[in-house]
Amino acid sequence: MVPVSHTAAFAVAAFVIIVIPGPNVLFSIGRALTLGRRAAVLSVAGAVAGSAVPLVAVAVGLGAVLMASAVLFTLVKIAGAGYLVYLGVMTIRDRKKLAAALEAGLPGGADRRVLRQSFLVGATNPKTLVFFGAVLPQFAAPEAGALPVQLLVLGAIFLVIQVFSDGAWALLAATARGWFARSARRLEAVGGAGGAMIIGVGASVALSGSK
Repeated sequence: MVPVSHTAAFAVAAFVIIVIPGPNVLFSIGRALTLGRRAAVLSVAGAVAGSAVPLVAVAVGLGAVLMASAVLFTLVKIAGAGYLVYLGVMTIRDRKKLAAALEAGLPGGADRRVLRQSFLVGATNPKTLVFFGAVLPQFAAPEAGALPVQLLVLGAIFLVIQVFSDGAWALLAATARGWFARSARRLEAVGGAGGAMIIGVGASVALSGSK
């Protein structure tokens, strides 16, 4: 098992890295502003599920390979960034449809689409990849044995903190959206802002360090 002192230190480090808004948070905020509270919650759920991908990869040893290869890391990073930019452009393009969508509710299949999109964002988030690949192993205690289990336990603590932190950001944004929803013009503006925010996330991911 992971020593208590290691667990406490890791929880502090995870909290610090999580509360600073990154791609997951900004994507959830963008979806909250454009699609509302339900989409915000689904975005957080999808991003957290996506974050589990690099965690499992690190636990089974694949994370070390990814972190050691600048080419592989860059490919993952660029793919995630390109996908975010695409989503942002589509959000801006469809901003005039927000008023009608608000009255009709989310169309069929929208929940699955939001989950799928946020899952990909979480799985390719460079901040999470770097944290799990380079920081997480430092808090394990190899002498205690069962290293993969230790990494999974610590990673689970990270994911729990992420649920509460990202959820708070997303719900706050969804609440603010209510004021914008009272005017079609305001709603168009917030739709454009949400799309621009998602594009900004993509740009920041693309320009982030390679290792």
